[in-house]
Amino acid sequence: MHNFVFIGSPGAGKGTHAATLGNQLGLLHISTGDLYRDEMAAGTPLGLAAKRLLDQGLLGTDAMTETLLRRRLARPDTGGGFILDGFPRTLAQTEVLRKILRERGQPLTAAIFLAVPDQSVIKRLSGRLICLQCRQIYHREYNPPRRPGCCDVCGAALRRRADDRPATIKERLRVFHAQTGPILAYYRDRQLLVTVDADAPVATVAQRVEQAARRLIQ
Repeated sequence: MHNFVFIGSPGAGKGTHAATLGNQLGLLHISTGDLYRDEMAAGTPLGLAAKRLLDQGLLGTDAMTETLLRRRLARPDTGGGFILDGFPRTLAQTEVLRKILRERGQPLTAAIFLAVPDQSVIKRLSGRLICLQCRQIYHREYNPPRRPGCCDVCGAALRRRADDRPATIKERLRVFHAQTGPILAYYRDRQLLVTVDADAPVATVAQRVEQAARRLIQ
């Protein structure tokens, strides 16, 4: 059994590459961002509280994220190993994850850090479009849909996420560097950190990620 976490700034490609690696290795991809969006779409108290933070360019609290993650990991489909995308994002959350994995009797195989410069992140996110129906992601320049404004997969309308506006992106990057940066040292000290240059085309980065992961599980 293997468990990975993906670390990276907003727009680094965590969701895309975690899902791809999950398919390649037969591991479940769990996105804490999707867990939050599900809560917000359902209008739950946790979802409404998270939306207020998101609108300010802030992250959900550690307690909120732990609640969502524990709820998701309690489901039976997580027993074969998983890839966490978007958790941990703070030093405190690394300890939460360590505790959860210890309770489950499972090790952490590695923390994969997708390294992308801030300017590339801003360019990526400001042109990103998402299908609100099936959550397929597009980009106006790098990966446009065949029909403008329509999802290639399900035909639903595409929208720019509220947190992909330039001012909000810059605030999200500030939060990332301030809160998430220190966890790199945490995993580096434990010889669990693997850094992948993710400032490249998607196919190139996917290949780099797969090669790094397979070296770890051989």
